[in-house]
Amino acid sequence: MGFVFVCPIRNTKRKNPFYVAISKGKKVTGVIMADQLRSLDYKFRKAALISKCPEDLLQEVLMRIDPIIF
Repeated sequence: MGFVFVCPIRNTKRKNPFYVAISKGKKVTGVIMADQLRSLDYKFRKAALISKCPEDLLQEVLMRIDPIIF
C-alpha cells in the first residue's frame, strides 16, 4: 500500500518518558519521539532509507508505543 508508521526524531534535550535516545556514534542522532507516531505514504513522499534501527532500540521504542495504542 505504501504506508508506514514513523516516529519523528529530533535533537531536543527535553525529559519525556516517551523519548528514546539514540546512542552516540550513530549516523542518525537525537531522540525518537514515540508519542508522535504517524503514518505516511513513503512512495508519495519519495522517502529513502538513511539507516537501520538496531533491534534493541526498536524494542525500546515499541515498548513506549504500546501504552499509547492499547
